[in-house]
Amino acid sequence: MSSSPTRSGHEHTARQLLSGDARHVAPLLLGAVLTYDSPEGSVSVRITEVEAYLGPHDSLHPDPGSHTFRGPTGRNKPMFGPAGHLYVYFTYGMHYCANIVCGPPGVASALLLRAGEVVGGAELARTRRPTSKSPKDLASGPARLATAMGLTTADSGRDALGEPFGLELPVARARDVSSGPRVGVSGAGGSHAYPWRYWLTGDPTVSRYKAAKARPG
Repeated sequence: MSSSPTRSGHEHTARQLLSGDARHVAPLLLGAVLTYDSPEGSVSVRITEVEAYLGPHDSLHPDPGSHTFRGPTGRNKPMFGPAGHLYVYFTYGMHYCANIVCGPPGVASALLLRAGEVVGGAELARTRRPTSKSPKDLASGPARLATAMGLTTADSGRDALGEPFGLELPVARARDVSSGPRVGVSGAGGSHAYPWRYWLTGDPTVSRYKAAKARPG
């Protein structure tokens, strides 16, 4: 089935936005709604918190917290791809985390989807997250968000702007946005020199900040 002119226009606008620097795109993506119409059903999440990650291309701001810091690998290849595609990785042997790729093709950068509010398909999200205690924590945290949406590494490299996905940008830029160091990133990449986590100030779905534990020397 071909896309409608309206959908095609929204997709083009979103692609243009995401083709910019991830640090500049981040606050503009807050309030956007990401939808995945999976075989199990549809879930939509309003994005309330993201983290920007750059690649080895940026000599002024090398990003030691990024998966691409040491260059391309089989796993991080989608981060070097076209804007608007997904980069999903598996971590701690149990969790999936989803990113939306930013920048032009060949330039690695992405936004980690750290938290959001489930605004559609809540019943399906609850079946995927049976331990959730309240609606506000269904997608509060990157692993929770990916689980609620049904995203896995099988989705890495897929286009988040085309069917069965969809991204609806906010009508206006969020007025009250906070920023700070990224969560759980060890070493310099998690310091206050990298205030590349952005969130809707006061939103109850935003995840709690946790600094990375120091590694044994």
